[in-house]
Amino acid sequence: MLTQDQISTIKATIPVLEEHGVTVTTHFYKTLFEDYPQLLNLFNHVNQDTGAQPKALAYSLYQAAVHIDRLEAILPVVHQIAHKHRSIGVKEEHYPIVGEYLLKAMQEKLDLSADDPIIEAWGATYEIVADVFIQVEKEMYEEAPWEGFKNMRVDKKVRESDEITSFYFVPEDGSKLPGFKSGQYISVEASIPGEKYKHIRQYSLSDAPGMPHYRISVKREESPQGIVSNYLHNQVEVGDVIPMSAPAGDFTITETDKPLVLLSGGVGLTPLLSMYKRAREVQPDRPITFIQAVRNENVHGMKEEIQQLQQDDHIKHIVSYEKPEDINAGDLHGLLTKETLAAFLPDEGEYYLCGPEAFMRAMYNELQELGIPADNISYEFFGPTMTLAES
Repeated sequence: MLTQDQISTIKATIPVLEEHGVTVTTHFYKTLFEDYPQLLNLFNHVNQDTGAQPKALAYSLYQAAVHIDRLEAILPVVHQIAHKHRSIGVKEEHYPIVGEYLLKAMQEKLDLSADDPIIEAWGATYEIVADVFIQVEKEMYEEAPWEGFKNMRVDKKVRESDEITSFYFVPEDGSKLPGFKSGQYISVEASIPGEKYKHIRQYSLSDAPGMPHYRISVKREESPQGIVSNYLHNQVEVGDVIPMSAPAGDFTITETDKPLVLLSGGVGLTPLLSMYKRAREVQPDRPITFIQAVRNENVHGMKEEIQQLQQDDHIKHIVSYEKPEDINAGDLHGLLTKETLAAFLPDEGEYYLCGPEAFMRAMYNELQELGIPADNISYEFFGPTMTLAES
């Protein structure tokens, strides 16, 4: 347990973290990877280059400081991050290394000595938080259907749109695939020719549980951010083998009597499509509203697949094209607004959001203005863990 003096010291660093947190975390990652370059086999290089990962870590430190006297408030975020750690292979032995370099970064960028009360307080805080992560992740590793990365063979490759291609995977050893929860993701480990380190990326499972395959539907991104997606699109073919971790993630559908509302932007449809299929299977009478925001018809993935599923009056599928090429295409044109959302939303429901960060922030704010309680809104970022409610 932290002492009251340590708690007060941590709280006093909140303004410092607001101003210098990203500077500290950027320096932390730089020095960590200089001395432990092998960790680049685990971490997303692009998130380092763009600053997304240092920003996310700085935000986590800030949240820990804000909630230092009630750390249970950040447990939901801890579980989200722990799922990603388990998915990429973060282990207990990594935590002392991370703690050492994080405290060194604080010392160097905040001009503090090793025995400064701030460093001592943050050292004690890190030990507590790290122990929580270690225990949570230990349980996740024990519950995972396989350890580490399992070789999976590409059984089918399907072009879904100008940007999205689906990959169907089956175990190379012929074993039966374990189930997963709709909304979960897997990590693929890509050994790309010419690259010194491996690249790990998470992709949502886009088909329903219980199928003889795992399906991911990958959007081709621009380089360098899209180094893995371009590798999958351009170089991976049917019969190739890709290492994959077991399904992970807590962005999962709940089976209640409330109407289900799925709100996707672009390739954010992938976990929501799995949820859509699952809900139709186990709750065939549950009202569903699936609203897709897409740039135009050419990049609209899985359009026919979703349309074929829409066979009941209690299911609504609305497509909004931001800039359609055909003026008659889709149900709505332009960006989704509070007014257009209000025309299709049920009086109450459970809401699931997934898509680009800007899209999710806009939709979250619109739903809040429409009076939707935050507890009824679930979402997932395709990237380092953040929150919509407090950032």
